[in-house]
Amino acid sequence: MSSTSAPGSALESPIAAGVGRAMAGSVRAPVVLFTATIFLNAFLLFLVQPLFSKQVLPLLGGTPAVWTTCLLFFQAMLLLGYLYAHLATRYVPARVQPATHVALLLASLLSLPIGLPADWTPPASSSPVVWLLHLLTVSLGLHFFVLSAGAPLLQRWFARTGHPRAHNPYFLYAASNLGSFVALLGYPFVVEPWLPLSAQTRNWSAGYVLLVVFVGACAALATRGWRAMAGMPTAAAEAALAAGEADDADEADDIDVAPVTWRRRARWILLALVPSSLLAGVTTYLTTDVAAIPLLWVVPLALYLLTFVLVFARRPPLPEWVLLRAQALLVVPLLLVMGAGRGAEPWTMAPLHLLAFFACAMVCHAELARTRPSVRHLTEFYLWIAVGGLLGSVVNVLVAPVLFSTVLEYPLMLVAACLLRPAGPVVRNDAAPILAADAAASAHRQRELDVVLPLVLFAALAILADVHPDAEPWRTIVKYGSMAIVALVVFSYRERRLRFGLAAAALVLAPMLGQTDETDLVYRARSFFGVYEVRRNGRYHTLTHGTTLHGGQSLNPVFRREPLTYYHRAGPLGQLFAHVGDTTTPRRVAVVGLGTGTAACYARPGDRWTFYEIDPLVARIARDSALFSYIADCAPDARVVLGDARRELAAEPDHAYDLIVLDAFSSDAIPVHLLTREALALYLRKLAPDGVVAVHISNRYLDLQPVLTELARDQHVAGAWGTDVHFTEKDRGQLRSRSYWVALAPRAPSLARLTREPGWTPLPPRAATALWTDDFSNVLQVFRWRR
Repeated sequence: MSSTSAPGSALESPIAAGVGRAMAGSVRAPVVLFTATIFLNAFLLFLVQPLFSKQVLPLLGGTPAVWTTCLLFFQAMLLLGYLYAHLATRYVPARVQPATHVALLLASLLSLPIGLPADWTPPASSSPVVWLLHLLTVSLGLHFFVLSAGAPLLQRWFARTGHPRAHNPYFLYAASNLGSFVALLGYPFVVEPWLPLSAQTRNWSAGYVLLVVFVGACAALATRGWRAMAGMPTAAAEAALAAGEADDADEADDIDVAPVTWRRRARWILLALVPSSLLAGVTTYLTTDVAAIPLLWVVPLALYLLTFVLVFARRPPLPEWVLLRAQALLVVPLLLVMGAGRGAEPWTMAPLHLLAFFACAMVCHAELARTRPSVRHLTEFYLWIAVGGLLGSVVNVLVAPVLFSTVLEYPLMLVAACLLRPAGPVVRNDAAPILAADAAASAHRQRELDVVLPLVLFAALAILADVHPDAEPWRTIVKYGSMAIVALVVFSYRERRLRFGLAAAALVLAPMLGQTDETDLVYRARSFFGVYEVRRNGRYHTLTHGTTLHGGQSLNPVFRREPLTYYHRAGPLGQLFAHVGDTTTPRRVAVVGLGTGTAACYARPGDRWTFYEIDPLVARIARDSALFSYIADCAPDARVVLGDARRELAAEPDHAYDLIVLDAFSSDAIPVHLLTREALALYLRKLAPDGVVAVHISNRYLDLQPVLTELARDQHVAGAWGTDVHFTEKDRGQLRSRSYWVALAPRAPSLARLTREPGWTPLPPRAATALWTDDFSNVLQVFRWRR
């Protein structure tokens, strides 16, 4: 028997080896072509995200929720693209796959260039989430779907080409994420500052056509590979594939070859869900108070993608123990500060938020990379990552606004990231052998302590939340000294995953239970446009959105009609109403941005007032006399128009108003589309010949006066800017706020009396900033880098 088997063995081995050499030689796919194609595919996929989102932004008032909703759409299309790639590689014959994908790409060329369809209007009285998702699907759906499928399909094609590196194509995943990373950082720093939106769209379309050519070349190489394999004897082809899979296990020993179970799939989903939700959370945090602009969208997203690049690299640059300790070192103080409530300004805390987000994403994605399956499950692996990414966006966009009246999902996902850390200690010390019974008892005690210790910490934090620093030094020492001790205690739990995660949860939840300052909360609600709080502040009611005060009213009936905060009578707005236009005859006034309705206090008998407000929730707050009674007391006949101000103003007759007041903010962020050449031209058309446009430009982060200066120069109108020159701490104690305003008028005499008032100065002839248009704006030029 051995004599008969020996010849067969000697014959099969050269055949299998020869087949492998033939496949590697005749069907050798150039790594450069596949890498370049995947890079370009990812580059276009992620370049179009800020590009198209910026086009959509003006339709919905510039709110940060536009970007998080766009992220939901992008994650959904990514999932569909991965699903298509997975089903195609599993059920579509190999020789048909390339032709099918190229046909889809060619079909999508018919709908270039991308752009917004005409006459699409968001709903005025309900959440625009469904409307925005529909708009994105119609305008961008096919292109984004095809691009989303590109990376897994091309990697799978490469795996079947017979190239020497085809057994482990995961290195191409790093090229995909690198292309995404370059696109995201290139957009705010290279593309947006130099190219208008129309040019961006044209160049993106040209790149898309080039991609079709590249994919066609890759498809040709993949088809040749399958044909070569199809021409081999069946036994030889199977032997070659088996050899490749063996190489996969031998050469890529960092790949987990364990069976793909549903428990494993569920962990993949969770490991992808948490960073995706954190991405939306940290982006909302940044853009709420600065500006809803691509720069602040793409920095977190670029960090998110960079984590994939790093963890899927052939040699990840950071060991596991460094990642885990960095996560604990960053998350613990962040949760302590967030649990302590308002205090530090958002922008000063931004680095800590971004670093903690990066560390959490690195830990979760490193676990994904460590547990990734063999190449036969490649497309399925990407599919489950896409499922988790989509669910993360669903949590933030659809679920959290219904469940929470605050942005609680963000700190909760930080806690979830702590609970998803690898099990067991980071560093294991070799210990002397101990009895099995003692080991079991010790493990049981540790599991009990994993629950008991966080509960004790929760009780201590709930008590600590009641201690408020004041003029007595000992209270400050107790408060912050205790917080430092708590931080050290929680950090010491980092070796025990459950204990550390539950302690992190205590940092978030205990202050919510123990804080007594919630007793001043009168009303809190959340909408698509953000979280609003009405609080009783001594003798006043105040409205905040995000971290910014948006109005207040005295609870004393004698002073209920007195305008406060930025609108007080001694400030710039009071001077505007006192010295602009005919002060004796009825006026027609338009106010963009309702807030608490404070400006209505300047209404006189016979005036016609119209407020334009994009958020129905703000309209309900302003009209609720139990919260604020400015509208009811001062202008009960005022008209409140729901919807984006530019769109609604365009429907008004020309010369309809004597005064237009622009006071639209999302927390402290100004909607950019209200400060463009086209926007000002619209305001001037709706203004009476002797009318005035007043723009509120108070902002912690952006110097908007140069923007208005350039707009005034471009439109050849007179301009002046003013502030409170006699503002004192006494004013602050009476709920007055310093504010900055710009007044623009088609005729200079309309501003003559105003510019003689203290605090008002004519605008300079020009400013060192680019003119903002609907097609171009550059927020970086007016950012306050030093405050």
